[in-house]
Amino acid sequence: MQVGIDEIGFYTPNKYVDMVDLANARNEDPNKYLEGIGQSQMSVADQTQDAVSMGINATLGYLDHVDLNQVGLLILGTESGVDQSKSGSLFIKSALKLPAAVRTFEIKEACFGVTAGLMLARDYVRLHPHHSAIVIGSDIARYGLNSGGEVTQGAGSISLLIKAEPRILAINNGHSAYSADINDFWRPNNSATALVDGKYSKAVYLDFFERTFADYQRIKKWSPAQFEAIVYHLPFTKMGFKANNLAMAGQPAEVEHHLANNFTASAWFNRQVGNIYTASLYLSLLSLLEKADLAPGATIGLFSYGSGAMGEFYSGQLVSGYQQKLRPIADEQMLMRRQKLSIPQYETIFNEALKQPIDNVELASDEAAGYWYFAGTKNEVRQYHQK
Repeated sequence: MQVGIDEIGFYTPNKYVDMVDLANARNEDPNKYLEGIGQSQMSVADQTQDAVSMGINATLGYLDHVDLNQVGLLILGTESGVDQSKSGSLFIKSALKLPAAVRTFEIKEACFGVTAGLMLARDYVRLHPHHSAIVIGSDIARYGLNSGGEVTQGAGSISLLIKAEPRILAINNGHSAYSADINDFWRPNNSATALVDGKYSKAVYLDFFERTFADYQRIKKWSPAQFEAIVYHLPFTKMGFKANNLAMAGQPAEVEHHLANNFTASAWFNRQVGNIYTASLYLSLLSLLEKADLAPGATIGLFSYGSGAMGEFYSGQLVSGYQQKLRPIADEQMLMRRQKLSIPQYETIFNEALKQPIDNVELASDEAAGYWYFAGTKNEVRQYHQK
C-alpha cells in the first residue's frame, strides 16, 4: 500500500512588497535582493491574517473533494502559534466543520513542523488505511523593519491531504534525519520577531543538507542521478540554490541540467511569496509540480530543515495523472490578486500587525469574499470569520 500526498492547497495574503522598492527604500542595490538573495516579491500579512486563518484558507482550496467522514487526523505545523496552550488546529477544525472524532494538535520545531506532521500522518494512514489526514503548514516570517532578515520575510500556508493510494506523490520508504542543539535562529516568548545568526544559520543549513543527503544515498544505495528534482526548504531562494549545487557537484551534465532546471521551477513561488517557514518546502514542491514538466514515476527528493536544528531528507514518486490534482490557474490568480504596497503602507501594516488587538473591538478585513480572517478577540477569545 502506498501512502502520500493526495491534495495540495495554497494560500498567501492579499498584499505584497516589491523587492526593488524595498531595496531602494533601504539604500541597497536591488540586485542584492533580486540576485544575491533571490527574492522578487514578499507577501505581507496584516492584522487580520494569522497562522489559523491562513491554514483554513489553504485547506478550503481542496476541501470540497474530501470525504470529511474519513478524516481522522488534523495536524498544524507552525512557529507562529496564536496561543501558548490551545492548538491553533482546533480553530481550523471548527471552521472546516470536521467531525468531532478527528484527533488534532499543533507541532513546533521551527520550519520542520510540517514534515514532522507529514511523517506522523503517513504512519497513521498506514495503520488506518480507510482514514485520511490533513497536515497544514502556516506561518508569518517576521524579522523587523530595517533588519538584516527583512528581505527574507513572507506569509502563507500550504495544506496537504495524506491518504492511501495518493494521487500526487507517493512517499518512499526510508529517510535520513539529523538533529543538534544549536542557536542559529530562535524567537523568545517576549519577542514578536525572530532572532537569527544569519551567517551561522546558512552554514548549518548546508551542513545538515550534506549530512542527510549523503546518508540517504547510502541507505538507499542511490546516487544524485536517481532524482529528477530535489526540492528544499527555502528561507530564501539562494539558500536552496547553494544546496542544489552541492547535490549536483561531480555529476554528469545531463543530471546537472535537469536538477538545475527543476530547482528553478521549484523556487518560482517562493520568489514571489517569500519565506513561509514550515510551509516553505511544500510551496517548493507545489511550484515544481506546476512549473516543471515531470513524467509520472519521477523521483523527487525533499530536504526539510528547521533551525535549532532538525534536518531530514526523504523522497517520493510522482503518481500517474498527478497534474489533474493541481490548480495552476487558481494558484496563479492567488498571486495576481495581491495589492502592491508602497513602503510606507507596508511599514504601517507591519507595525500594526505586531500589536495585540483591543479586546471586544472587531477587526475588518479587505480580503475577497469567501476567505477567512482573524476578527479580533471577544472577552479575550479569538474570533475567526468568513468574509
